[in-house]
Amino acid sequence: MEEGFRQWGMTIPNLSMVYGSGLAVWGIFAYLVQSADPPSMTALIPAFMGAPLLLTGALSKVNPKNNRHYMHAALLVATLMAVAGGYRLIRAFSDMSTLGLVSHILLVLVGVTFVYAGVKSFRHARLMREG
Repeated sequence: MEEGFRQWGMTIPNLSMVYGSGLAVWGIFAYLVQSADPPSMTALIPAFMGAPLLLTGALSKVNPKNNRHYMHAALLVATLMAVAGGYRLIRAFSDMSTLGLVSHILLVLVGVTFVYAGVKSFRHARLMREG
């Protein structure tokens, strides 16, 4: 990926870290405020999905030589988020709690917007190599 590419004012590794951090914070928040007794670990799913985004973004900063590999991994996670979150929304929308609904909507939105930004950055990198 070209270092000069920015989406919404951020490089893709930075976007990965921001999205990953946001999902991690939301997942921990959802776990702590849920009404289930004992608390359900499924409330942490956004944190579990955000952790790889955060990690790949950080690794990309530490080891920019392998940036492409880290961002491909992040895009795989984001695709999984969008597909799995969307599938769950379609299948169980009416049975979800408010926290569950918000969590799944966040997974879909983060997944879709990150894939969009990632694909744009890969296209930009290809154009820079060819042009």
